Amino acid sequence: MEEPAPRIAVVTGAGSGIGAAAALALAGDGWQVALAGRRREALEAVAARGAGLAGGLDPVPTDVTDEASVTALFTRTAARYGRVDLLFNNAGMSLQAGDPDEISLADWNAIVAVNLTGAFLCTREAFRVMRRQDPRGGRIINNGSISAHAPRPGSIGYTASKHAITGLTKSTALDGRPYDIACGQIDIGNAATDMTTRMAHGLQQADGSIRTEPRMDVTDVGRAVVFMAGLPLDSNVATMTVMATKMPYIGRG
Repeated sequence: MEEPAPRIAVVTGAGSGIGAAAALALAGDGWQVALAGRRREALEAVAARGAGLAGGLDPVPTDVTDEASVTALFTRTAARYGRVDLLFNNAGMSLQAGDPDEISLADWNAIVAVNLTGAFLCTREAFRVMRRQDPRGGRIINNGSISAHAPRPGSIGYTASKHAITGLTKSTALDGRPYDIACGQIDIGNAATDMTTRMAHGLQQADGSIRTEPRMDVTDVGRAVVFMAGLPLDSNVATMTVMATKMPYIGRG
């Protein structure tokens, strides 16, 4: 029996948290995954965790805010594996909470550079490869956020960047149709990572109160990404929300 062709994925922000969980889940499902992130040591640690999985994990140090670095990532991946079937645009950052008049232009530019421009650069390069490869097409999954729908207090930069990701997702989905490129968005609420440890100590709510918030196992996010990634290209999850069941988001919380 002829073995199926390998499926090739690029995951950004893959050195920790959601990116690492998604990369490991994809490798467990048989994907060959290019691990993109700024810290080589972190990427190599993720690759070591995934040793023995059905797929493979290939560390590729990358700065998503640097055009040449992103171009090199996709050029290398396509040259090594012959194609790119999936991009998980996951790299992102947040800022310390603050009112709009407390946010510096430097901080605003930094969060837009990572969360939005970085996602655009990766989308552009994935699109370039996917439309020209044979068989043609592929899938792009953008990591949005609950904040793409409802902001937290003091999060103007992060919230604006994640609302923009929704526009990037919809526009890419439309422009990808002629080339069999599907694009969807996963909005994640309270995955248990280093970035959300402060939730155990309490976060400011819209009514001004401080409350602790439940979190969910980050491996469940990885499972959700695998589901989206595994669909045939004539089917697409336009938007998925995966969240801790009891977090204060739906209704009054």
